[in-house]
Amino acid sequence: MAADPGSLAPPRFVDSDSTSELMELQMGPSHPASHGTIKFNLRLDGERIVDVDVEIGYLHRGFEKMCEQGTWNHVFPYADRLNYASPILNNVGFALAVEKLAGVTAPERCQYIRVIGGEISRVTDHLTCLGMAANELGAISAGFYMIEAREFLYDLVEALTGARLTVTYCRLGGVMKDLPADMKARTAAALRQVRRVLADCDRLLSRNRIFLDRMTGIGALSPEEAISWGLTGPLLRACGVPYDVRKAQPYLVYDRMNFVVPTGTKGDNYDRFMVRMAELEQSMRIIEQALAEIPDGPIMVNDPRFVLPPKPEVYGSIEGLMNHFKLVIEGQKVPPGEVYVATEGGNGELGFYLVSDGSGRPYRVRVRPPSFYSMGAVGEMLRGYMVADIIPTFGQINMIGGECDH
Repeated sequence: MAADPGSLAPPRFVDSDSTSELMELQMGPSHPASHGTIKFNLRLDGERIVDVDVEIGYLHRGFEKMCEQGTWNHVFPYADRLNYASPILNNVGFALAVEKLAGVTAPERCQYIRVIGGEISRVTDHLTCLGMAANELGAISAGFYMIEAREFLYDLVEALTGARLTVTYCRLGGVMKDLPADMKARTAAALRQVRRVLADCDRLLSRNRIFLDRMTGIGALSPEEAISWGLTGPLLRACGVPYDVRKAQPYLVYDRMNFVVPTGTKGDNYDRFMVRMAELEQSMRIIEQALAEIPDGPIMVNDPRFVLPPKPEVYGSIEGLMNHFKLVIEGQKVPPGEVYVATEGGNGELGFYLVSDGSGRPYRVRVRPPSFYSMGAVGEMLRGYMVADIIPTFGQINMIGGECDH
């Protein structure tokens, strides 16, 4: 029997209580104000949003399955491309998960370097979010000021890793290379410039009447709603919940760092903006502390099961050559088991669930992207507000397509 054509149509919104004629509108998937390819299926009463259904997945590229095709170290370039606004944080999260599964602890100096690189990435992530959000509301000058500040930090990332965006900096058991000799001086100069820009942007935005009207009371969530949707990061902290993985489950050397977890009170877009502004200063404080306290020592574990031998050993002995060949071709033999490790990404809890079968390749890789959970709550944030509120709300969610869709 032929299928009923009506059964093949996309589902429609139902609102039996409404007495006015409602309009259905598709916004996206290629909208100039969306940070990535995403579609909003809206049902409107005039300009007021009655209901919204979000379609994601346009940037899905099989991240988890790609990770299962190569060795453990082959995953790091893919991890860069999750949240590409803060690639080192993705690298660190995956590295910690593999190291826990392998029973390896990175050297102390390496842990400090990962904290420094990760916090620089967090600042660039927040600056990207805040700059684009300001730009979309018409505060073009403030938006470009923040992008200018981001450039100072991208110069640091390039000095540290050799690349600006997709860095592939971490390795199983360590990092690719040590800090540059002038890292402290360059970082101090860059952070001075960033603080100067943030002070200007604070004066331009935080008490601007138009900015306040567009942000205050919009997209608000209660703490209970945020928790029920699985939100983490700035979205949850803006609701007044002081959950930060760096404090709740300290990793690397965060338990030695002196910093506070900023929170909001209303859970609206303005609180989300101000929480990120406050987190910028806390991340810069962490960078300064880590640079002041970093010890000397190696940046990779001394374990031939997981780390390539030095080049003189490869060229000078058959054992070194064989070890190098087996690690490159067969991969690191991580013991069988499974593990879940959570870290604090730019948008919230970034988790990696890994399964090893004892071979040199991951048996299963599962990622918990914070943006994915944020998109689930979009309907709750937008329902009852105006069409014009979609863009500032979506901007504060900071959905990164590569991370959400992976």
